[in-house]
Amino acid sequence: MSGETVPGLRRDAIGLREVLFQSVTAMAPAAAVAASIPSGAPFAGGSLPLSVLIALVACLFTASCVAELARQLPSAGSVSTYAAQGLHPTVGFLVGWGYVFVEALVPPLLLLQLGFTTAGTLHQEWSAYPDDLWWPWSLAGAAVIALAGYFGVRASARFGTVLGVFEVLVFVVFALWLIVKASGDNTLSVFGTSHTASGYEGIGGVFAGSVYTVLAFAGFEAAAPLAEETKDPRRTMHRAVLGAALAIGLVYVLTTYAMTVYVGPDRFAGFSASGAASWEGVARASFGLFWVLVFLAVVNSTIANANACATVSTRTAFALARIKVFPELFTRLHPRHRSPVAGVAVQCAVAVAAMLGLGFAYDPVTAFLLLATVIVTVVIGVYIVVNLACAGYFLRRGRELFHPVRHLLFPLLGIAAFVPALLTAAGLPVFDFVSELTAPVSYAGPIVGVWMLAGVVVLIVLARRHPGRIADTARVHLDETPSPDLPQSGATQP
Repeated sequence: MSGETVPGLRRDAIGLREVLFQSVTAMAPAAAVAASIPSGAPFAGGSLPLSVLIALVACLFTASCVAELARQLPSAGSVSTYAAQGLHPTVGFLVGWGYVFVEALVPPLLLLQLGFTTAGTLHQEWSAYPDDLWWPWSLAGAAVIALAGYFGVRASARFGTVLGVFEVLVFVVFALWLIVKASGDNTLSVFGTSHTASGYEGIGGVFAGSVYTVLAFAGFEAAAPLAEETKDPRRTMHRAVLGAALAIGLVYVLTTYAMTVYVGPDRFAGFSASGAASWEGVARASFGLFWVLVFLAVVNSTIANANACATVSTRTAFALARIKVFPELFTRLHPRHRSPVAGVAVQCAVAVAAMLGLGFAYDPVTAFLLLATVIVTVVIGVYIVVNLACAGYFLRRGRELFHPVRHLLFPLLGIAAFVPALLTAAGLPVFDFVSELTAPVSYAGPIVGVWMLAGVVVLIVLARRHPGRIADTARVHLDETPSPDLPQSGATQP
């Protein structure tokens, strides 16, 4: 290879706490509790807590696979490197190509939610405020995220930690309050199948609810791209990925149980993300000004999630640019903060353009649904590939470490859990509870197809002209650097 040196990200900049909350905030717990998880209520009804528990167990299989690979392959390339090592470098390139695309789309998705949530709430409180004046709040959020990214991983990770603690604390306290208020109505029957919605009786309704609920867990892998900036990355990444999935999963179970017994299991099929039968609606009706904290927690969650995913996209782009399969622009780092400033600038520009372009072309809610469908479809596809990569890596390269349960059974169970979620997210009516997507949300499939086709074209060109660059997607740069002083030395190619 060339022997060139690419300046590296700042080593040992953050520890377990910050990395853990990188994954926690990427899961957007407050937004998931208030908006994503209730989408399973029309199917699971009052048995939704069981659906969430099943989804937690299912997601832990894939989280375990990511954690095992992160321990062996600490790299800013994360899922791209895992797929390249476990399957083939061409698969690694395509995974990275898709992953950096959708992670770059998460910030505009969340900024749209920030805008229409804030505008809608202000209009509800003060009718003089226009409910369609959403974009100033979205632009303000974009500025905050760009500044956090500019000042480096310490600033963005610590910012995410503060936001993450707040949103989790608000919903846990509220959940405990609901459990106390429910008093004698507390029941473990919600962890059975007796309260499913009409038309979805028994285990079928629970399964349908879990398929929709599993989407709330997306993001647990977001710690992995920070491997090169983390202290003791092999140990820290493993603990952070598994810890985030387990901890937030238990928060989901607690909060869903609390609201179910408070509202009443047999009435819970009508629970939703907005209106009187929603988290904010219940808080408004029964708990005075506590609804303000719920609202702030959801707004906080959108900013924290956007910040975490901006970090993921810029680090993944840096990793791909370092091996010259992405433009060299993305390797440019701030001389002091060691942040990928060019990537941060591009990410901000993409976020603002997508947010305003789609928001005004349709409306912010429709734009949100379109972007969400694109993102979830690709991310779940990435999870399936990473499960395969886990089995492939430990069967082919890490045979001495191979464990049949962790490295074969868990990947198979992880795939089984996410295939139904992938079909549901894509609107493919394989199950009777899946609704076909309508325009413009149905454009998500063609958008993903065009982007991945472009990736195949780039792959063919690189394979013919620079085959070594595709092979480099499997490299773990952290292992190649003799000196920890990366602000000066960087990662040297052999």
